[in-house]
Amino acid sequence: MSKDKICNVLMCGVGGQGIITTSNMLSRAAMNAGYDVKKSEIHGMSQRGGSVFSHVRFGPKVYSPVIAHGQADILISLEEMETLRWIDFPSPDAEIIVLKNRIAPFGVEKYPEGVEEEISKDFKGLTFLDPEELKEKTGSPKTVNVAVLGLVSLKLDIPEDCWKEAIQSLAPEGTAAMNWVAFEKGKY
Repeated sequence: MSKDKICNVLMCGVGGQGIITTSNMLSRAAMNAGYDVKKSEIHGMSQRGGSVFSHVRFGPKVYSPVIAHGQADILISLEEMETLRWIDFPSPDAEIIVLKNRIAPFGVEKYPEGVEEEISKDFKGLTFLDPEELKEKTGSPKTVNVAVLGLVSLKLDIPEDCWKEAIQSLAPEGTAAMNWVAFEKGKY
């Protein structure tokens, strides 16, 4: 993304996956890089595995924290079905990054079939990530969200030192080094 354009990043998942922490890290890194940043989030039922999302917008000057339909440059989803809730938000050229997690909503006994195929229908820039591979790569299931952020960092014009400061200052106490390693490993 270029420095003179507003970048729209939408993150979604379910409670406990680290959406809020990850969006805070992205927002801080963008601020560290000198961007104007606006953020909006919903996490009302997060403790019960409910839907959680965050809009992050940054650029030279941003007036609204909310991404309009069809305007997201990047959609990061940490749960497959949550991707479908937000499928109207990415632009046709958006990068879509989906962690192949399958967490059935409360009251649903069997995860629906065809979710990945439905996501794949309309987008060119689509990356599916295996959560088990990321857990193995990072050494902890608690840092998978930050590893995904590492991959996203390759698509944004934010210097590495800005990311490092953001992760070190916002990672849960005692986990900054582990999260930085996960961020770095997520790039490869």
